[in-house]
Amino acid sequence: MLNLVHLKVLAAVARHGSVTEAAKQLHYSQPSVSHHLSRLEAATGVKLIQKVGRGIRLTPEGQLLANRATEIIGRVDAATNELEAQVGLQAGRVRLAANASALSTIAPKAAATLAKAHPGLELSLVDRHPVEALQMLRHGEIDVALVFRYADAPVEEEGFRLVHIGDDPIYLISQTPDDSLANHRHSAWIGGCERCQEELTTVCRQAGFTPRIGSLSDDMVVVQALVAAGVGVTTLPGLALQAHRLPDVHTTEIPNYRRQIYAVTYGEPPDPPATIALIQAIRESVR
Repeated sequence: MLNLVHLKVLAAVARHGSVTEAAKQLHYSQPSVSHHLSRLEAATGVKLIQKVGRGIRLTPEGQLLANRATEIIGRVDAATNELEAQVGLQAGRVRLAANASALSTIAPKAAATLAKAHPGLELSLVDRHPVEALQMLRHGEIDVALVFRYADAPVEEEGFRLVHIGDDPIYLISQTPDDSLANHRHSAWIGGCERCQEELTTVCRQAGFTPRIGSLSDDMVVVQALVAAGVGVTTLPGLALQAHRLPDVHTTEIPNYRRQIYAVTYGEPPDPPATIALIQAIRESVR
């Protein structure tokens, strides 16, 4: 029979790629971790760990079980939090993942609102791109994902439930006031991560050209400094500009191009009281 402690050990080994690091993270001794892994292999009847030189790696069966173990442990943690939150929201923990622009604008206001309404609740925050945030949500590692999406984006898979928080305009960032995308069809552009670059390419193609990416940075502070220095132009969402606005650059809202902000939960309704309280705090902070 599978044991929750054994699964927790396997998930830690998969996450850290090392028995030694897993032992440190779990506050176990290294022999204890090895013992739990051996017991788990005996219980399942399959080899889960292989030695590779001085290190280890998971077998395909071990990786499969580790993925499920992460999900199971996340669900158990979520159930524990739900039970704690059920008792009048006097205690417990609620977990939120959001990208940098939302985490630096919406999340702090929501945290203050939540703390005022429910001082016994502990709020945990983590910086993640929407794709990773939704994956964490599905695995039970967080309770709410604060994400952005565009109107023509594919519908999320079954199980995700979205609450619309608001719309976020996109701005051209340049050295010139009253600017437009069309003026920069031959300019150098500053791109970001792969996903952000796809968004930049999409908005430029709607204006009739493909941007020439000359520089790369995910940092909203760095990007604006590069624009101010004449290195190139770029686009940023309104939330990023709320978080940091360099006075040496000009911003021009791109018409008819916005992204929608959603608070997302996963699983069958109703949501736990602590999750409902967090979403309400997020909505109030946006108002």
